[in-house]
Order: sequence, then C-alpha cells, then structure tokens
Amino acid sequence: MAFGKLYGLPDNGRTLSVLVAAKHNDLDLELVKTEAKADANTGAEYRSIQPLGKIPGFEGANGFKLSEVIAINIYVTSQNEKTTLLGKTKQDYASIVSWLSFANAELLPRFGAWYRPLLGLDGYNKKTVDEASKAALKTIAVLEKYLTENTYLVGERITLADTFTASLLTRAFATVLDKSWRSENPATTRWYNTIINQEPFKAVFPNPVFAEEVVKYTPPKKEEKPKPAAAAPEQPAEEKPKAKHPLEALGKPTLILDDWKRKYSNEETREEALPWFWQNYKPDEYSLWKVDYKYNDELKLTFMSNNLVGGFHARLEASRKYLFGAQAVYGANYANVITGVFLVRGQEAEPAFSVAPDWESYSFQKLDHTSEADRKTVEDLWAWDVPVKGADGQDLPFADGHVFK
Repeated sequence: MAFGKLYGLPDNGRTLSVLVAAKHNDLDLELVKTEAKADANTGAEYRSIQPLGKIPGFEGANGFKLSEVIAINIYVTSQNEKTTLLGKTKQDYASIVSWLSFANAELLPRFGAWYRPLLGLDGYNKKTVDEASKAALKTIAVLEKYLTENTYLVGERITLADTFTASLLTRAFATVLDKSWRSENPATTRWYNTIINQEPFKAVFPNPVFAEEVVKYTPPKKEEKPKPAAAAPEQPAEEKPKAKHPLEALGKPTLILDDWKRKYSNEETREEALPWFWQNYKPDEYSLWKVDYKYNDELKLTFMSNNLVGGFHARLEASRKYLFGAQAVYGANYANVITGVFLVRGQEAEPAFSVAPDWESYSFQKLDHTSEADRKTVEDLWAWDVPVKGADGQDLPFADGHVFK
C-alpha cells in the first residue's frame, strides 16, 4: 500500500524534491498528476488538501494532509527514524531548514522569473528577463561561495538540504546555467552532479539535462485567422454608442506605437532600441513626459512601491493604445522613489492619464527632445541601468519597475 498520494508534476522541481525524499526512505508515493496552474485546480477535493490550488499537495494513506513543500519534505523524510537526511543535531536540523527556505524562497523564484518567460510560460519582456537573470546569478553566488569551502550544505554527508536544493535547480541547469556558467562556478557544479548521481535521485530523475547555452526566447508565430463566412445581414440591436477616448480624434499617427513597443521589448535598450526611437520619433504626433510620484517621502518597502506602480499601470488600461512608459522604484526599503518617462500620443498629459483615478498622485513634466539633458533623462529612465538622484543628492540604485506597453 502506498504511503500516500503526492499531487504534482514529475518535471516540477518542488514535486521532484518530495519524490527523492521518499525514495531515500523507500517509501512508495503515488504521484497524481496535477496542473501547475492554481486557477486550474478548483475542485473542492483538491482544495481541501491545498487551499490555494498550488502544487505539490500531499495526502497520506491515513488521511493526513499537507500543503507546503518544505513541510511535506520534512514529514516524508522523518518517517525513517534512523535517517541522516535531517542531520545529527538540533543545529544541523536548523541549518537544513534554513537552506530549504533559501532554496524555496530565494533561488527558485528568481530563476523562475528568468527562464519561465524564455520558455513561453510567462509573458516575455527583455528588460524584465535581463533584470531577473542578474538577480538569479547574484543569489546563486551565495551557494558557490559556500560550496567552495564545504562539500555539502550541512555537515559532512548528504542531507535533505542538498536533495531539496538540487531538485529545485534542475530546470535552471537545463535552461540557463549553461556550459560557460558551469565552468566559472565549479563548486556548485561539482555539488549538483554529486547529488543528482545518488541512486535515490537517479531513480526518479534518470535523465538530467545540462544547457549548452542559455535558452533563447522564440516569439510565438502569429496565426492567420480564417475569414468568417458571409452571413445574412441581421438587424442590429440598438446599442448606446460607446464613449470615445479623447485622443481618438487625433487620428492614426505615422509612428506606430506597437512598433516601438516591440523594439523596446525585444532589443538591447541602449544599443538598438533607443537609437531606433530617436530616429523615428515624431514630436508633432507624440510628447515625452517625466512622471514622478508626489509622495515619495511616504514610501516604505520597495516591493510595496513597485506594487503601487503596477496598480497605476493597470488603471491606465483605457489609454494603452496611446501610451508607452517605463516607471521604476529606485533606492532601498524606507528610502525609495518612483519615477519614469512616458511617451504620450498628442501634446497634453491629462487626456491619456486622467483615465486612472490616482493620476493626480503623480506630477507630469513635459520633456524637450531637443534638450541633451532631457534626452538623457529619457534614456536613463527607460534603460534602468543608472541610479537616480534622491532629494538629498545621493545616488539611488534601480530596485524594481514596470513597463507599460
């Protein structure tokens, strides 16, 4: 009889970690293939196991249920009272849990933000992916430094910290931790190869993949929509005319905004996109505006500030056809600002921005494309690669941001 059911997918790192832990203890787990997308798992039965609909979820043969991957791993591992995977001492155990938290909360989310858009699993934006890659490599550098001086993550033998962390890195090694990175990070590479070649690991993950190069993003092909068959004319129902956007009266511009948005998303910002922009910019059709949050002194944590930007952009949806912009958070927790530059159809800011109820929380400064200083402002705030000056004159580094496109 199986020890229990594990709900997940065999190629999912978190699911894999539990299967490896079970194999170490010779426990038989029934894998129930379950969608990775939480909104697909709406059934009451699964929600009673995993209330958020995420994977993995666990249900023991005795009816015991668990929903968080670290808890599931510890529970499965602890079924063998003689296991060494949980360490020898309380300090070992605490260190193991520390590495589990690091892998689950720091490593995996950052690498996921890098490779998921490249694989077409999330929306692709080159600038966002580039920033994610930097964050991921900075995080895994912690592992490289530690493993340069240590064979395993805790103690002198393999523990749950090793099998769990290696499991969560399997897709990263298959997609973005390429041959070049592996040659420059021999300690992590040596450790990873050691862990995945242990028999319990090989039993559930027999064919590891190693990327030769970082996986390249391939834009989806546009499918031609078949022309609808001619239908008999119907008497249209009376509808109230939709209110037109005030900028619709300006007509179609010669600079197509979507062309610029694609260029910005898919090309190097400074090397390719910005030269293209200045070459094609039509000041008679568009204007440039520096958009600053008025209440920077009230901002606290950078992620909260970034959520504020995201909310503002969501409320600008009605003007999406007439706007492009990049807004970012610069600085650190309790010392950050929100600033950015927008390209706006027409010569006024209000018609485009007043669709957002909170637009008056921002100040709008029109920029002159013929001014060298203003051009530099546009380039710096669209490239996100230089700091901005705070109110006290100190440099504030880029923290996070959103592109409205």
